[in-house]
Amino acid sequence: MQILISAGEASGEMYGAQLIEALRLRVAVLAHVATGLCPVPAGQSPATTQLTFFGAGGERMRAAGCEIVVDAKELAVVGITEILSRLPKILGLYRKLIRAADERRPALAVVIDAPAFNWRVARQMRKRGIPVVYYVCPQFWAWRQGRVKLLRKYVNKALVIFPFEEKFYRDRGVDATFVGHPLADLPAPAITRETYAAANQIDATKPWITLMPGSRRKEVSMNLPTILDAADRMGGGYEFLLPVARTLDSSFLQELIATPSETRQAASPQGNIHLVPEALPALYHSRAGIVASGTATVEAAIMGTPFVMVYRVSALTYALGKPRVKVPYFAMVNLIAEKEVVPELVQHKFTAENVVAEMNKIIPDGEPRTRMIERLAVVKAKLRQGSSAASHPSETAAEIILKEIS
Repeated sequence: MQILISAGEASGEMYGAQLIEALRLRVAVLAHVATGLCPVPAGQSPATTQLTFFGAGGERMRAAGCEIVVDAKELAVVGITEILSRLPKILGLYRKLIRAADERRPALAVVIDAPAFNWRVARQMRKRGIPVVYYVCPQFWAWRQGRVKLLRKYVNKALVIFPFEEKFYRDRGVDATFVGHPLADLPAPAITRETYAAANQIDATKPWITLMPGSRRKEVSMNLPTILDAADRMGGGYEFLLPVARTLDSSFLQELIATPSETRQAASPQGNIHLVPEALPALYHSRAGIVASGTATVEAAIMGTPFVMVYRVSALTYALGKPRVKVPYFAMVNLIAEKEVVPELVQHKFTAENVVAEMNKIIPDGEPRTRMIERLAVVKAKLRQGSSAASHPSETAAEIILKEIS
């Protein structure tokens, strides 16, 4: 039995890999049941079906056993202007994926995030009579709420990862279930600070600051120069860790670091800026972070690392999008908490001076830092509530998805 999985960007691709592993495990359990060696789980039927996967994704999904038809890196675009310029390329990838689906006739399609691409995939699958599950639903509650009708029309089941989303979608006629956030129970990294420092040539005696400008080239180009300007102003008393997202090349980041920009009169001194391979150990061992809006803010919350949220898009994208925003906050942790947990420096507020001012509040010990850490812990607990204590959110999602096939 074949399943199409279409994921975009680094976070969606990671969720896709987790889901594939959870589906394989669930099917293995049911196959074990079919031999009579263990009882049938409640609500399930014995099965011996083998699952195979194909679709849009990246290295994580490939490692999990998915045949990659479309590389997710090619879909990693942000902003109205960039989408328009890349539209011919994206349409070609879309047609390639649909052709693959026509050849293989999957039993089910799972689309993950990336709404500009995936709602079109969902539409084509429904036209072909293939059930569709949307895992990590579009944030239509934030803007363009009228597009919820697309989910009603093309999606059989919506699996949402934020606690307030279930009611929003159900109130609008979408069969939605909150399964918990796939990152909510990430364990603390096992590597010690000293070992991590030695492996990445970082001075362990200095406080560390993690810089996370995004996972797409365009947003990194928009965010990183100002983040580097803030790092320059904070000075040599810190070590700055810059995790390299799987959708980016380290050479691209090194070029930005070495190039003066409108916000920096000279290139950053590279001695205390370290490109590192993984974000979670960097966040966990850092005193604080400067983090672009997106999944990275959830990762920082789960690691318990105080941070300042930043973001910038093109002036045209901001002008077109801002009037349509329907929520009081940009940062996901603030939306979940329903209050400001972390400061939001967006567009014109995103200056090096403002970043440094906010960082100076949360780096030293004191009430602002303690309050933020406590509130981040509350957010983490809310993200975990969707799945049972014994299962990971991806396992809960896998169980629901298998019911859609049976």
